[in-house]
Amino acid sequence: MKNIKNKFVIVLLGLLLTTACNKKSDGVITPEDRIAFDSAKLETFFNQYPEFKKYEKEISELYNKEDFHYVWYDKDGRVDFAEVLYVKVNEIKEEGVVKKMPYKDDLNKLFSERKGDKASLENDLLLSAMYFYYTKNVLEGVDSQTSKQTGWFLPRPNVSYVNYLEELMKDPEKLEKDETENITQYYRLKKGLQRYQEIQKKGGWRKIDFSTDKKNLKEGDNHPAVAQVRARLFASGDLKVDNKSTLFDAELKEGLITYETRHNRTPNNIITPKMIEEMNISVEDRIKTIIVNMERCRWIDPEIMNAKELISVNIPSYKLFYLKEGKPVLESNVVVGKEMNKTVVFSGQMSYIVFSPYWNIPQSIINKEIKPQMEKNSNYLNEKNMEWNDGNVRQKPGKENSLGLVKFMFPNSNNIYLHDTPAKSLFNKDSRAFSHGCVRVEKARDLAIEILKDDKRMSVAKIDAAMNGGKEVNHTLNHKIPVYIAYFTAWADKDGNVNFYEDVYNRDNRLAQMLYKNK
Repeated sequence: MKNIKNKFVIVLLGLLLTTACNKKSDGVITPEDRIAFDSAKLETFFNQYPEFKKYEKEISELYNKEDFHYVWYDKDGRVDFAEVLYVKVNEIKEEGVVKKMPYKDDLNKLFSERKGDKASLENDLLLSAMYFYYTKNVLEGVDSQTSKQTGWFLPRPNVSYVNYLEELMKDPEKLEKDETENITQYYRLKKGLQRYQEIQKKGGWRKIDFSTDKKNLKEGDNHPAVAQVRARLFASGDLKVDNKSTLFDAELKEGLITYETRHNRTPNNIITPKMIEEMNISVEDRIKTIIVNMERCRWIDPEIMNAKELISVNIPSYKLFYLKEGKPVLESNVVVGKEMNKTVVFSGQMSYIVFSPYWNIPQSIINKEIKPQMEKNSNYLNEKNMEWNDGNVRQKPGKENSLGLVKFMFPNSNNIYLHDTPAKSLFNKDSRAFSHGCVRVEKARDLAIEILKDDKRMSVAKIDAAMNGGKEVNHTLNHKIPVYIAYFTAWADKDGNVNFYEDVYNRDNRLAQMLYKNK
């Protein structure tokens, strides 16, 4: 009986000590197969490979977790997952990573020479460093402090890539097939990147010579620029054949329709100076923009897409989307903050709606705009339906109120919210950065109706009455709705067709410089 108990204890200890990092494709590695090493030798490795010192914390955590045993080798050789990871690292350009892999020659030798199959601490640590290079660059991106320097204050996902390795060791195909580690948009942009990289390999496209003061070109016009546009559309795959003609014919029209549709725009069948200006952006710059936005995707927790409801605003596209169960139920144009009053990239929880709101004017606006007007016109406040309130100025509810007839509140330290506006004409402009920082919503009434669709306390008639009642009314939501205000200058559909937006706050170049550093 004593022997049976001892055998049971040994088996139990073996199961407890065995982790996913001790698995090969042919089964579980027993504790006896594991190779231990002196933890003091880690310092020797980082002295030999100083560029990997940036991963020292994670590597130390990994081996501490494994009680300072090899992770990638046992007495029989190297685990199969190492090969999978090496292939992915060699394809890392497809992930929009431009940083050079440190000591790549050493890693290449590891997989091209027989000695790489043999267990050694140096080899094991090189593979661990390769793993953290991959996860840090492809899945995590730059650290949160760096992303904040670019004006990004959305919450970052908190992932332990030490623990994630355990999952990958169990299922190596997860690294190749799983598309849940980043948000869906990342993988769509990745498709777009591959398309533009192929165009780059073929030589890209030439610049179209067309002065910005020229008139629009339409079907039937004959102009040298038409042939250049034709060549440009052929290079990007929007035109199947380039017949070199300078005549704006039906074939070119079809190419323009394809081009406009691919960029998620309604075709108007004309060539404008603005379109030419857009087409003249080089394929290299387009690739850089895609890479920058793939990086931004790494900063968003993919779990947000599992929210029952979600409101997202993309500043450069001037668009708001309201999603339920991951599907858009409402889309609206928006106006965002101008350059000097940038709309902040952050998230909040919408908790209540204010109908017929007062506009409590910020002190900065009172000092810079209201008081100078009052000095010129003593009746200014009355004309603008404003009044003094406890030493501050506010605008009374009504159709001319700057917040319109409704505002959507998600309390935050930035004092930013979504709201209606009487200035509807601004939504017709291509560039819509005019506000003092808050987000003006074109379909504010529709948004209120959709949000309160299942709220038995509010009908459409009651919403309309509250919006036009001339008296401020707060309505608390039955549940809070996540609101994300983001900044993407490139956005792709499921087929990898990329739509590019104006870098309204000039943030792309700064981030690109960070990513392309030490290329």
